[in-house]
Amino acid sequence: MKPNQWTKRLSSIGLGAALLFTGAAWGTAAPAQAAAQSAGTAQADQVIATARSFMGVPYQFGAKAGDTSHFDCSSFVQYVYGKHGVSLPRTVKPQAALGTPVAKSDLKPGDLVFFYSPMHHVGIYIGGGKFIHTYGEPGVTISDLESGWWAEHYNTARRL
Repeated sequence: MKPNQWTKRLSSIGLGAALLFTGAAWGTAAPAQAAAQSAGTAQADQVIATARSFMGVPYQFGAKAGDTSHFDCSSFVQYVYGKHGVSLPRTVKPQAALGTPVAKSDLKPGDLVFFYSPMHHVGIYIGGGKFIHTYGEPGVTISDLESGWWAEHYNTARRL
């Protein structure tokens, strides 16, 4: 073979090897990322199931941490997440400082949603434009994030 042909052949082999190894790395990253997302989804589903188990529990401003006979919004979120190994502060403002900010258009189940300015209400996004929280007469309830009062007073969201 002529030297020019050897150069082309070696270049082809090198390029093929690079693509093979790069493809192998991609092949392992995608399943790992999918597994992490699946684990996050499973944990969010468990958090939401726990939150739903308290539907109708009465609201009481300043409810004690750990008391499941009454909740206020932040004690509810703190208790629910605590049941799944996530320690949260007792009140809304410190809860709103945790995790990473999330655009309203990128909400995922399990994200914390905050209301008012300054913030003093929190709930757990459950998907489909809905969130679970507690306030006033209904106690623990599910509300629509995109309608009426809640849409008008939405402030921000955080992903833990």
